[in-house]
Amino acid sequence: MEGYTCKMTEYKNEITELTEEDLAEFFEGWKKKPSTAKRFNLLKNSDFVIVAYEGNRVVGFINAVTDKTLSAYIPLLEVLPEYRKKGIGNELVKRMLEQLKDYYMIDLCCDTSLAPYYKKLGFTEVTGMIIRNYDNI
Repeated sequence: MEGYTCKMTEYKNEITELTEEDLAEFFEGWKKKPSTAKRFNLLKNSDFVIVAYEGNRVVGFINAVTDKTLSAYIPLLEVLPEYRKKGIGNELVKRMLEQLKDYYMIDLCCDTSLAPYYKKLGFTEVTGMIIRNYDNI
């Protein structure tokens, strides 16, 4: 990773220092973005969260929800656009997979364009079905 030092990025497994305002820049490209309160609550209510910081700025996060037995689901991986392609997303996924290593299945859904990215990180492409209730964001 030329021109970038990963030592600048700090990863934390809790959100005790996080505020709603820290999440204001995320969800770029979404048709309808959740409010900052919902963004904060979705992380607060997750079983696992890892947040990437550059200084005091939140630059990325990943979360997972589980049945605490066999299954885990990774609903979100978010990295601010100007911090992409610097290894932060890869590191967040790697750290989350380490936390979830004892689960039988770890699932995530992604847009078709992101499938090659997740394949490189060890995921297998499968067919899935979704419902999106955009009015509920």
